[in-house]
Amino acid sequence: MISLNDKKVLIGVTAGIAAYKIAFLVRLFIKEGAKVKVVMTPKAKEFVTPLTLSTLSKNEVVVSFTEKDSDVWNNHVDLGLWADFMLIAPATANTLSKMASGQSNNFLLATYLSAKCPVYIAPAMDLDMYQHPSTKNSLEKLNSFGNKIVPVGTGELASGLSGEGRMAEPEEIINFIKKDISSQLPLNGKKILITAGPTYEAIDPVRFIGNHSSGKMGYALAEEAAKLGAEVTLISGPSVLQLHDASIKRVDVVSAKEMYEAVHAIYEKIDVAIAAAAVSDYRPVTQATQKIKKSDPTLTLELEKTQDILFTMGQKKKHQFLIGFALETQNEVENAQKKLEKKNLDFIVLNSLQDKGAGFQKETNKVRIIDADHVKSYELKSKQKVAKDILNELVDRLV
Repeated sequence: MISLNDKKVLIGVTAGIAAYKIAFLVRLFIKEGAKVKVVMTPKAKEFVTPLTLSTLSKNEVVVSFTEKDSDVWNNHVDLGLWADFMLIAPATANTLSKMASGQSNNFLLATYLSAKCPVYIAPAMDLDMYQHPSTKNSLEKLNSFGNKIVPVGTGELASGLSGEGRMAEPEEIINFIKKDISSQLPLNGKKILITAGPTYEAIDPVRFIGNHSSGKMGYALAEEAAKLGAEVTLISGPSVLQLHDASIKRVDVVSAKEMYEAVHAIYEKIDVAIAAAAVSDYRPVTQATQKIKKSDPTLTLELEKTQDILFTMGQKKKHQFLIGFALETQNEVENAQKKLEKKNLDFIVLNSLQDKGAGFQKETNKVRIIDADHVKSYELKSKQKVAKDILNELVDRLV
């Protein structure tokens, strides 16, 4: 499921007993990597303190349009525009009615009316209040506005009654939001395999044949694909890089043989494969079991080809959309087009060591996307932006 890392979340707290759960909810959002700000109705302070929520969210809690004994004005418009999404929890019957009728007699309501982002509402009230026609009418009207209603829970209520009306638990609220966001993303439901980094082919226990790949391009692709809703598996050769999105499954390998086995263990089940790894073309025929001593002035190694992972992926391709990479130093487009055809790719991403700022270990890249009919060129960009270009091209072709 999609991560909420770096999402800007605005939580509106109203005066219901379930407000005590908001401390746990804020904490869960923070653990997800989200940035959280909280607004409250004045009466909500009787149920949970602004101090608690400001400490957990690491941001000041806003209750009114002006600060006490101050001329400082809190800008509800800016706050409403800041958020990636707004969550009103608990949403009492009183607040639901005011939201449905467009009232704005407190800071929270004014912020809600200014919000341009998706708004989620987690109702919380007693059984009879929840079942009252006016409450049902408010919820239907708010839903018609495009707001998303988090289903209430069933169980013991503050009055002692048992039934519908309990606010959903914090974990349930977050899962509802994540599922809703995911459902609207262009790669939702797609299983994507990405390879990244170098492979190391051992000469002896301390030496290896490798290359200068850092894995930055592949890792950027994995992060961006996850943001677009994909279920991502990253198969990575040796790299110091770390993933920021906990939803990405990472499989660490060292050699080309290990990468080959990891890829083909899941290849039949995936929808898209992006081969961004710089796989070693050769490996020593024999690997010394002990460190080779520096006794002779020269050392001769007999090398053999490694298995061509991308070629076998192209051979076994059925329903998969297959993307390869080519790093060239001469006759770049011609060589990339040959690789495109030979390896049965849907398109190939070409970068050249002749382009300043492109290639291994760089924070930037300059690519061309090539298929059987077109060559599309892009300017030098950060690898994160290059990843977005590649995935936008993928999305356009999957539609």
